[in-house]
Amino acid sequence: MGLAACTGTPDSETKPMGDHVLSRKAMDEAMAGKVDFVRHVKPVLEGKCAMCHNRRSLPGHMSLENRREAKRTGALGSFIVSGHPEHSLLIAKVEGGYPEMSAMPVVGMRLTTEERAVLVKWVKEGASWPSGASGTLSIVR
Repeated sequence: MGLAACTGTPDSETKPMGDHVLSRKAMDEAMAGKVDFVRHVKPVLEGKCAMCHNRRSLPGHMSLENRREAKRTGALGSFIVSGHPEHSLLIAKVEGGYPEMSAMPVVGMRLTTEERAVLVKWVKEGASWPSGASGTLSIVR
């Protein structure tokens, strides 16, 4: 049995439930209407995912830097399947959908239940992701 901090268990001190990246107003807006990538999805991905899931930090793995990278297919399947969160590796990872893997992120602040719901709804709605600057995530190190 490993230490809780090393095993990725829900009570792990390295995986505290994160603070909301989105304001309550933005979360309510996303859940009541159509999820907007720039207002609702991008802040969550930048705040809790992109620091690791980029081409420099994890070469050859899931990169969320831009639409082209995020919508590609990897060895384990498609990262984002528009309209189908149940087939999207991104959703499986943030929900801990693989027995051998704890919910992402492995270290740092976990996505809140509401943030996960916004991502699921966004994928169900077609995972619209603009190209150009508005669709490119900032990588904070």
